[in-house]
Amino acid sequence: MEASTIIVSRVDQLTVQWAQAVMDQHAFGARVQSVALLSSETGTTTRVQLKVEHDGDQSLARLWFVKLPSKSRWVRWITALPRLLQTEIRYYHELQAVVPVAQPVMVMGKHTLGWASTLVLCHLKEQNAHPGKPGDELTVEQAVKVVEQLAILHAKFWNSEQLNTDFRWLSGRVRRLEDFLGSILAVPLMKLGLYRADRLVSETVKRQAIQYAKNRRKIMRFLATGPKTIVHHDCHPGNLFWNAQGTPGLLDWQMVRVGEGIGDVAYFLATALAPKVRREHEMKLLAHYQHSLVANGVTTVETKVLYQRYRAHLTYPFEAMIISQAIGGMMAPESNRILIQRVAAAVEDHDAFAVVVGA
Repeated sequence: MEASTIIVSRVDQLTVQWAQAVMDQHAFGARVQSVALLSSETGTTTRVQLKVEHDGDQSLARLWFVKLPSKSRWVRWITALPRLLQTEIRYYHELQAVVPVAQPVMVMGKHTLGWASTLVLCHLKEQNAHPGKPGDELTVEQAVKVVEQLAILHAKFWNSEQLNTDFRWLSGRVRRLEDFLGSILAVPLMKLGLYRADRLVSETVKRQAIQYAKNRRKIMRFLATGPKTIVHHDCHPGNLFWNAQGTPGLLDWQMVRVGEGIGDVAYFLATALAPKVRREHEMKLLAHYQHSLVANGVTTVETKVLYQRYRAHLTYPFEAMIISQAIGGMMAPESNRILIQRVAAAVEDHDAFAVVVGA
């Protein structure tokens, strides 16, 4: 089948004929009998759950999770320019096999040179696992497990030469375009997001956030000066999943890039823990992250430097949640507000904007 048969843009195009085209890519001879729509929701992408009945081997998934460009025009434009869904598809083709953390299994992923793209994953139920939700409040025990997995991921690629060769595309033209657009739109989106967040953010933090937005390009360069590795870059509770044994994995690799590992840890702790729990346990969790790095071969990290970089990187999850509020439609409104409250508390607790604005 031609790629045009497989790459679709609307839920109503997920037909038996389409599913058959997908099956023919990796299980030629298996016949699709029916396709049932289980659910559809819109965020940064349109996310569809399907039940696909076929006569193929039992090992072939019958529950599919399909990602299409967002139905929201504004969200689609914001995510299409930096080619986020195309990035995730390329990740599954070129990088997933060497990333040492649990992930969904890809059935098919294709995109055009333009914006059209379709990603089909095995539903997590096929892996006896379940996804988290953005507003989930994790326990300390769960946080320990996530921090360990992040350390394993980061250690694997820590200052690796592959970042400049095989995986150079992770910091290529598309990522530079994303950073450029982020800086151009930073002030108006920050102001709109803070207005909509209203009392969730203190007046002091609002003023600091506007200064951050005005200096975003310089700050992004500062945040990029640490040790390089592959980072998920969007590590909130809704992008985690948990297997039957309680081991976490990572979903949604649209934002994957070369960056500083502690940025993932800052994003995770700021979004996943209630402020009271984070305040009580975050230093132990940072120490556990450092110890896990050492256990995986990274012995060059200084505790004081790690903490300072952690403080600095707390500014990005704050920006991400406020921008989500400004754009709208990127996650459930109530979850967005919960995460804003958490990240606002984190940047205020650590005076994070003072670290980066003065850098």
